[in-house]
Amino acid sequence: MVQHTPRVSIGMPVYNGDHFIEAALDSLLAQTFTDFELIISDNASTDQTQAICQAYAARDDRIRYYRNDINLGAAGNFNRTVELARGEYFKWAAHDDVQTPDFLGRAVAVLDSDPGVVLVYARARIIDEDGDPVQDYDVDFRTDSPDPKVRFHDLLWITHRVYQVFGLMRTDVLRKTKLIEPYSASDRVLVIGMSLFGRFHEIPEYLFFPRKHAHVSVRSHVTRHTRMVWFDPSKKGKILLPAWALWFGYRGAIKRASLKWGERRYCYRQMWRWAWDRRKTLREDVVIAFKQWWLMRFRPNGRLKKPVRSSLK
Repeated sequence: MVQHTPRVSIGMPVYNGDHFIEAALDSLLAQTFTDFELIISDNASTDQTQAICQAYAARDDRIRYYRNDINLGAAGNFNRTVELARGEYFKWAAHDDVQTPDFLGRAVAVLDSDPGVVLVYARARIIDEDGDPVQDYDVDFRTDSPDPKVRFHDLLWITHRVYQVFGLMRTDVLRKTKLIEPYSASDRVLVIGMSLFGRFHEIPEYLFFPRKHAHVSVRSHVTRHTRMVWFDPSKKGKILLPAWALWFGYRGAIKRASLKWGERRYCYRQMWRWAWDRRKTLREDVVIAFKQWWLMRFRPNGRLKKPVRSSLK
C-alpha cells in the first residue's frame, strides 16, 4: 500500500502542556481543511501530556506522537517537528494556542494561488487562561512588498511578538533557514530569514488566538541568559553572549538569502545600525561573560549577584 503524503504538516512541540493542550488539539482537528498530519514532539514531559496525546492519537490517525527521552530544549524540540514533516506546507502550533476552523484552508488557498508568497498568517486576538479575549493584536507590516529591503526593514525595526512564526509556510523554503536556533529571540531571525525568500500574506481577520497565561515561557525565563538555556539546556553553566548570537543570526539570514548586491548591502547596513542602537546590551553581554569567566577561573563556587533582564526588542 502506498502511504498517503499529506499536503500540510503541523508541528506541535510541547513540554508539560496538560493545562491547555486538549483545546489546542481540538482546534486543529476541527479544521475544515483535513489533508494534514499533526506531529507532536513531547519534550520528556512529566505531567499528563503523554497520556493526553496518546489518547488523541488513538482516535485520529493524522496524529503522529513522538516522545523525546530527554528535554532537548525549545529549539531542538521545535526543529524536530520540521525534521519529521512530510507535507508541502508546514505550520508550527503551540500547545496553548487555538485557531478558527477555517484558518488552514484559507492559508493553503493563498499559497496554492501565489507562488511568490512563502508565509501566510492571520490577525491575532490574544486570549486568557479561560479562553476569553483580552486584546486584539494589530501591527501593520509591509511584508507583502515585492522589495525584500522593505520586508527586512519592517520585521527588524517594528516591535512585535513574532506571531508570524505560527503561520503556514512553504516547507522547502523553511528548510533553507536554520530554523529555531539555540538563543533568545531566534524566532525573529527565522521570520526575517523567511521574508528574504519571498512575500508574506496576512489574512485580515482574527483567526489566530495566542494564549496569555502564567506559565508562558517569557514569564518563566525573564532574562536573555536564562531564556538561552531554555532554548538549549546544554548551555547551562556556560559563558553566553545572547545579544551577539542574535546579531550573528541576523547576518547569517542575510547571507543565506538570494539577494541582489544592493539589497544585501542595505540589509547589512541595517544590521550595523541595529548593533549601534543596542550597543549597551551588546556591551553588557561582554561584561557579563568576562565576570562569568573570572568566577569560573578563580572562584568556581561564585555566582553573579543579579540576573540580567533582556533589553532587546
